[in-house]
Amino acid sequence: MLTEARKDQLTTLEEALGYRFQRLELLNQALTHKSYVHEQRAHGEHNERLEFLGDAVLGLVISNHCYGRFVHLAEGELSKLRASLVNDSNLAKIARRFNLGAFLLVGRGEEQTGGRTKASLLADTFEAVLAAIYLDSSLAEVRQVVLPCFQEDMDTVLNEGYKDYKSELQEYTQEKFGCVPIYTVVRERGPDHDKVFEVEIAIRRQAQGCGTGKSKKEAEQKAARTVLQALHQRELLTHPSGDPLNSPDSRVNISPD
Repeated sequence: MLTEARKDQLTTLEEALGYRFQRLELLNQALTHKSYVHEQRAHGEHNERLEFLGDAVLGLVISNHCYGRFVHLAEGELSKLRASLVNDSNLAKIARRFNLGAFLLVGRGEEQTGGRTKASLLADTFEAVLAAIYLDSSLAEVRQVVLPCFQEDMDTVLNEGYKDYKSELQEYTQEKFGCVPIYTVVRERGPDHDKVFEVEIAIRRQAQGCGTGKSKKEAEQKAARTVLQALHQRELLTHPSGDPLNSPDSRVNISPD
């Protein structure tokens, strides 16, 4: 049985989500971590089964929307786009917008280790909340909550096109140098809920460029784009033979092993 205080908390979250539950206990379950159930020896269920369902529900909503909106993209590109949208870092970012961490029920141990701010836990909780909405109503209601969360990312794809710079760079380096780029997080700054990551790319153990982003994935993509642009520029402009290995620029000069 939910207390009045807990009901008031969940009502605040309902307002943020833009959805009113018929069965408020579903939302409460979605926000209940297994550490809380085990520690309290509570009779209620934790949210892991909802996470499982929510992952599938989210995947279907995003897949269906991308299929209809990006008619020019092939199957492989659509798969990459979906993966870039529903990864843990992006889902955790969305969960933070709704302040889901503040509504979580977690055990003392999880609380002490910063569980409310863990990206993986927040991502799982967001999926569980989507499953709760689905079970409480319909896929259409889930769509109304989900799509605005990804609108900015999708608009960027529509206006600028979708490119997976990491995959493109890997294909380039394998063809030109017979190796793959190595990504290393060289710096993190900011609080847990608003971190900025700086990632450096090395090719054949030589640093080639960096990128920053709100997630490691975003920083890696930006770094890959920077390095690709530099490599292509050297290949086309600096050395007529098209071999960036001979470029005098140390940032794109990749010597053999």
